[in-house]
Amino acid sequence: MIEKKRIGIFERYLSLWVALCIILGIGIGHFFGESMAFLADLEVYNVNLPIAILIWLMIYPMMLQIDLRSIKNVGKAPKGLIWTLVINWLIKPFSMAFFAWIFFDQLYSAYIAPELAGEYIAGAILLGVAPCTAMVFVWSYLTDGDPNYTLVQVSVNDLIILVAFVPLVGLLLGITNITVPYDTLVASVLIFVVVPLVAGVLTNQRLIARKGEEWFKSEFLPSLKPISIIALLLTLVLLFAFQGPNILNNPLIIVLIAIPLIIQTYFIFFIAWFGGRKLNLSFPVCAPSSLIGASNFFELAVAVAIALFGLESPAALVTVVGVLVEVPVMLHLVGLANKWKY
Repeated sequence: MIEKKRIGIFERYLSLWVALCIILGIGIGHFFGESMAFLADLEVYNVNLPIAILIWLMIYPMMLQIDLRSIKNVGKAPKGLIWTLVINWLIKPFSMAFFAWIFFDQLYSAYIAPELAGEYIAGAILLGVAPCTAMVFVWSYLTDGDPNYTLVQVSVNDLIILVAFVPLVGLLLGITNITVPYDTLVASVLIFVVVPLVAGVLTNQRLIARKGEEWFKSEFLPSLKPISIIALLLTLVLLFAFQGPNILNNPLIIVLIAIPLIIQTYFIFFIAWFGGRKLNLSFPVCAPSSLIGASNFFELAVAVAIALFGLESPAALVTVVGVLVEVPVMLHLVGLANKWKY
C-alpha cells in the first residue's frame, strides 16, 4: 500500500495561524497601539529594522535549500524550465497587474478611494513579481514532482530575481502613478534577496562539505524551521497591530483584496498546466512548473511593500492577505494536479 503524502501541520493550517495573528495583532494594536509606535520609527533608509530582522530570519532558512550546483542540470528538462520562466516573468507579473487594476481601480471604485487604489494595486504587483522559492518544494513533494527539476527551477528563479525584480516592479508601478523610490527598492532586494542568498549558498556548501548532505537535510534544515515559523508569525502580528485601525474601519477589505488574488492564482495555474500539457511536459515536471507560477514569494513581497509604503499601508495589507489565501488555494490546486495526473 502506497503511503499518502502529507503536508506538515504548520503548512496545512497556515491560513488558520494567519487568522489568529490577525486577531491577536488587531487586539494588540487596539489596546497598546500608542505604546508600540516606537517600533514603527525604528528605520534605516526607510527599512523598518524589527520587520527586516524577522523577514531575514524567514528568508535565510529557505535560501539554505538553494544549491547553485544544480544549475548544471538545466539541460535535463529545458522545455519545462523555459516554460516556468515564461510564466513567472513574462505572464504572471502583467496578469497580476491587470487583475489588480480591474478590481481595485474599476470594480471597487465605490469602496476604495482613488488615492488608495494605487497602493492596493502596488501590493498585488509586488506579489506577482515575486515567484515562490520555498513552499513550492512542499507543493512539488505532494504531487510527486521531480525534486531535481524543482530545485533547478527555484535556483534559476532566485538568480533572475536579482536582476529582474527591480526593473519589473518599477515598470508595473508606473501604471499606479506612484513615484518609485529606486534606492529603497534596490536596498530591499540587497537586504532580503542578495544577502540571505549568498549567506545561504555559502552555508549550504560549507556544511555539506563538513557534515554531509544527509545530516544537512535531515537535521540542520529541520532545526531552523521553528525559527522561520516564529519569525513569520511575529511579523504578521506586528503588521496587523499597525493595520488594525484600517481593518476595523473597513472589515470587508480583506474579502475585497482576496478576490483578485485568488482569481490570479487559478488563472496562472491553468495557463501553466494546460500550456505544459501542450508542450508534452512529463507530469513530474508540469506539476511543479504550474505550482511555482501560481504561488508567491510572499516574504519578499511583504518586506518590499513595508520598505516602499510603510507598515500601515494598503500595499503591505495586500501582501499579508496573500499569505492568508495562498495555502488553501494551493492545496486545492495540488489536489487538481493529482486528480489530473497523467
